[in-house]
Amino acid sequence: SAIVGALVALCIVSLVLSLVRVEDVTLPPTVKYGMVFDAGSSHTSLFVYEWDSDKENNTGVVSQTLSCDVQGQGISSYANNPPEAGNSLRECLDKALQVVPAEKQRDVPAYLGATAGMRLLREQNSSATEQVLAEVAKTMQEYPVAFKGARILTGEEEGSYGWITINYLLDSFTKYSPKTHTWLRPEAANIFGALDLGGASTQITFMPEGSVLSQNEASNFTLYGHSYNIYTHSYLCYGQNEMLKRLAKELIVVRGEEHLHGAAPCQQSSLEQRHAASLKLICLCGRGNEIKQSENYIVTLEGRGNASGCLAALRNLFNFSACGQSQDCTFDGVYQPPLRGQFIAFSAFYYNFKFLNLTEGQPLAVVREAIEGLCTRSWEDLSSSYPKENPKRLPKYCANANYILTLLLDAYKFNESSWNNIFFQMKAGSADMGWTLGYMLNLTNMVPPQAPARLKGHRPSLWAAAITFIILTLVLGLAALLL
Repeated sequence: SAIVGALVALCIVSLVLSLVRVEDVTLPPTVKYGMVFDAGSSHTSLFVYEWDSDKENNTGVVSQTLSCDVQGQGISSYANNPPEAGNSLRECLDKALQVVPAEKQRDVPAYLGATAGMRLLREQNSSATEQVLAEVAKTMQEYPVAFKGARILTGEEEGSYGWITINYLLDSFTKYSPKTHTWLRPEAANIFGALDLGGASTQITFMPEGSVLSQNEASNFTLYGHSYNIYTHSYLCYGQNEMLKRLAKELIVVRGEEHLHGAAPCQQSSLEQRHAASLKLICLCGRGNEIKQSENYIVTLEGRGNASGCLAALRNLFNFSACGQSQDCTFDGVYQPPLRGQFIAFSAFYYNFKFLNLTEGQPLAVVREAIEGLCTRSWEDLSSSYPKENPKRLPKYCANANYILTLLLDAYKFNESSWNNIFFQMKAGSADMGWTLGYMLNLTNMVPPQAPARLKGHRPSLWAAAITFIILTLVLGLAALLL
């Protein structure tokens, strides 16, 4: 009788379940991956990002999974040996595949974006540029990823994507709410400006008070359901490495057949640097009377340690007279609306001020004093104080720091009061500041969101109750049979 009772109970439960409406059950979103190479003028880095397949207001919520620095110089340095440009990427590509699950690798979009170093090479040797990009593409196509292309970014793209990265990392666009478990736009969003200083170019990007008058410097984005109209401009040849080359040219006062000599106010006193012809002082960024790169010279720069003389020499690299009396102009006749809001200065801006050990919010007078103190120290004193610092980089900090002051104050028109609106920063959380994350965020806005996977099924609570009822019925029936 117990077994018969159990069978009857099973029949009743099955009948009830068959009458219950079958519902759609939504599965959790899957994780997607993407990778972007930042091929700069002095080095290349690979970043791997991930985000859930469902998107927030049509834009993915992206996080950084891996960063890898490629050994060697930037890909533009391989103009005479293009295959090595591709081979240089292999070590980082191998590391990237270690963090992406094997079953997802072939769906991972992979991009390479080259910046100012390749923009300069393209002006000098377009065929070599194409060969370098072709070798890079050839290498990336050998890996089990969805290669989407290797191309040269415009300066305005570089500036815009850097601006997106900063405001994303600082929660200006959207912020996660633990209470509602959703992403919300801050009620009083603080939109930051972006200041980027690389080896061959520098970018300034911000949201002006009104609309951008010059369409050449205007960019529009829609992120997380909101539109943004920003000003951005990139200055090719005004990165710190190109600046140092141009400065050296300005300082050369004696020219012989095989020897160039110059007094260097931005260089520590008692430091005399002799460079063989491998140091290409003058590139396309020269301003007339260029020394051809094919000519063999020995260059001697004798340090003077003069901060004021250094500033004066650096100012000569800018054409401020091209603006006339216009207030909406920086230099070289470039339009810029009045500055607005707070700014994040990253890349070389950050690394130079980190060396000076300057903290946030220090008055401009303190900054000037620290830079002057750096420049007037003797080379023996400076090198003994920083024994672990790269000896090739150490002599450049005086010129770099004074160049940053000239660029920010004289060119971009920051002043004593607005100086405190600049924050020197390179990371937010575990993510690096740069254009690559903004590029990936903008990319997710162009890719349709993946529809949530659905299965047909009953309510979990109903199934649990039914199974519990069946088990109890069988246990009671078995107990009754034994008794």
